[in-house]
Amino acid sequence: MVKWVRRWRTHFTITALPAASRCGKDAMTTPRLVAFDLDDTLAPSKSPIAPRMGDLLIALAERVQVAIISGGHLAQFTTQVVDRLPAADPAVRASIHLLPTCGTQYYRLTDDGVRTVYAHALSDEEKMRALAAIEQEARRLGLWESETWGEILEDRGSQITFSALGQHAPLHAKTAWDPTGEKKNSLRAAVAAIIPDLEVRSGGSTSVDVTHRGIDKAYGMRQLAEQTGIPLEDMLFVGDRLDPDGNDYPVLALGVRCHAVSGWEETALFLERLLPTL
Repeated sequence: MVKWVRRWRTHFTITALPAASRCGKDAMTTPRLVAFDLDDTLAPSKSPIAPRMGDLLIALAERVQVAIISGGHLAQFTTQVVDRLPAADPAVRASIHLLPTCGTQYYRLTDDGVRTVYAHALSDEEKMRALAAIEQEARRLGLWESETWGEILEDRGSQITFSALGQHAPLHAKTAWDPTGEKKNSLRAAVAAIIPDLEVRSGGSTSVDVTHRGIDKAYGMRQLAEQTGIPLEDMLFVGDRLDPDGNDYPVLALGVRCHAVSGWEETALFLERLLPTL
C-alpha cells in the first residue's frame, strides 16, 4: 500500500507503508510536539550539537513540546545535547523530553538536571543471554572486529548495544564499515533467531540493539502521547533513517507525520522554516 507522507508544507515524498499504518489526519496541522532522532539528525554520530542547533531547539521549546528519541544512553544525550543547550527559562527546559534507548527510559529536563519519569531495565538473565548471543553470532559472521575504539558490547540498563567498531569509533570509520546496512541486518536476523523473546533491531550506523519485546521508536512516541496527553496526530517526527530498514521507520509506520533529513544541517534548515509558522 502506498501513502503520501508530508515533508512539512513544501516537500513531499512517497513511501510504502503497511496497510495498517496511517498518516496524520491533517498533514497541515501545526504540531504540538516535535520529536527528533539524535545521531545524524541533530548532530553527527556521537558528536555534540552545534551552537546553531542548540539555539533552534530552545526556540522550538518556547513554542511546542520537544522530544529526542534515540538508541543512545542518557550520558550520550547529556554530553551531545543537554550540556550544549543555551541558558533558558526553567519552563522552557521543562518542555524538553529525553527518551534514551528508544523509549525504555524517559526523562524530563529541570532547572538543575534531569528528572526520571521511568526506566525499564532488562533482567540480569536477559542481559547475559543477549550479550552471549550477539558475541556468538558476530564472531560466526566475521563481524567481531579486532581493532576497535572502545568496547564493542555495552550494557545500557534497559538495552544491550553492539557497536562493531567500539563505542568511540570516529565517524569516517563508522560510515565506511557498513554503507549498505547489510552487515547490521544480517547480525540482527541471526541474533533475533537465538533470543526470540527479546527485541533485536538495527541501531545506528554500526550498531545492533536488544531490548524487551515491542520496544522501538514507535513505543517511545506512544509513551510521549501517554505522558503528555498530546495525540500522535498532533506530533511531528524528524529523522534520518525513515527507510524500511531504518530505526526511525517504526515511527513512520505508526502513522506519525515525519520529515526526512540526511544530516543535522538539513534539520537546522527545516527548523528555520518551521519556527515562523508556530
